[in-house]
Amino acid sequence: MNDKDRPMPPLIAFAGALGGLAVVRWAYKTAVRINRELEEARLARVAETQTGDIPTLRRDPVTGAYRPG
Repeated sequence: MNDKDRPMPPLIAFAGALGGLAVVRWAYKTAVRINRELEEARLARVAETQTGDIPTLRRDPVTGAYRPG
């Protein structure tokens, strides 16, 4: 019998499929974790800017420079 005529053993095909599923599951969980961390950092940054009073800038008529006021 020639090597070209032999099909792949089912155990090897099954192990390859399980390994592929494990890699996909790991990649999905990692992507979800990273997106959650990025969203938390974004929300923290937005909350940080909203808590402090940001003064508006007004133009000084003498110097022409903008100053908080």
